[in-house]
Amino acid sequence: MTGVRVRARTLAPGTALTLAGTAAALGVGHLVPTLNPMLVAIVLGAALGNTVRLPARATAGLAFSSRTLLRVGIALLGLQLLLGDITALGWQVVALVVVIVVLGIAGTMALGGALGLGWTQRLLIACGFSICGAAAVAAVDSVSDTDEEEVLTAITLVVIFGTLMIVAVPVLSGALGLSDTAAGMWAGGSIHEVAQVIAAGGAIGGGALAVATVVKLARVLLLAPVVTVISLHRRRTTGTDARGTRPPLVPGFVVAFLALVLLRSSGLVPDPVVDAASLAQTVLLTCAMFALGIGVRVAAMRRVGARPVILAAASTVWVAGLALAGVLLIAPTLGG
Repeated sequence: MTGVRVRARTLAPGTALTLAGTAAALGVGHLVPTLNPMLVAIVLGAALGNTVRLPARATAGLAFSSRTLLRVGIALLGLQLLLGDITALGWQVVALVVVIVVLGIAGTMALGGALGLGWTQRLLIACGFSICGAAAVAAVDSVSDTDEEEVLTAITLVVIFGTLMIVAVPVLSGALGLSDTAAGMWAGGSIHEVAQVIAAGGAIGGGALAVATVVKLARVLLLAPVVTVISLHRRRTTGTDARGTRPPLVPGFVVAFLALVLLRSSGLVPDPVVDAASLAQTVLLTCAMFALGIGVRVAAMRRVGARPVILAAASTVWVAGLALAGVLLIAPTLGG
């Protein structure tokens, strides 16, 4: 018990700061519904981290928030997925989702290689942009030898380009004359974060939001196999780490995510619990984004140069192009 109390005291300053920032971000999101609280949180965190010298005693709590709370939030995302909803999309849409993720990662890795970026930076951007944004970045970070600067760069780019897509997809969908169903499929297949997809789907209107959300969650479901493949690759190529241990085959929070997907799909979880888990997930991920935002340094972003930004832009266009081509191909067969 003494150890628990010491741990709690160590975490308290940074965690309290995180909760204060999260409350501010959620408040702004409530007052301005078009603003994603997670985006607000990372901006607030970055502003604070670059203007105020925070005490060293806040470090442990901030690290706890940016890692542990993020992983719990990702696990809870599993309660938002129903396997029946995904299979109800039809085999064509499920196949399209797999193609988007596989070719999205492969194409981004190839583009990053041509730009001369390191393997881990390319991998973080590829998975973040092809699967599910910051959650994918965190999952890949847990099974690969990345550094903090690379992680923060990838998450910052997810926020920037995913936010641009919230505006771009509804506008371009209208210009292309896409139906609500087709536009929703495109949003779900191309935009980085779940919250960003929801914002874009709501902006499109009609039945787009429901379709966009389910397609996006189908992409999220592929996080587990992708992380497993990356972990297997690292175990084969690097063996043990500096502490003499092997990287996990599948991180614990990804296992929890899959378990909660199965639990939700079983029909045993009542709707009030799902709603409460959704709220908890939002709060936890907002906490994590605030803590991660504090770690974003303007000087560090200047130091990484333009190449990650170019890759992020190219990856956004690449994934969006794959999704749009697939939607235009299969929408007529779905009555969309």
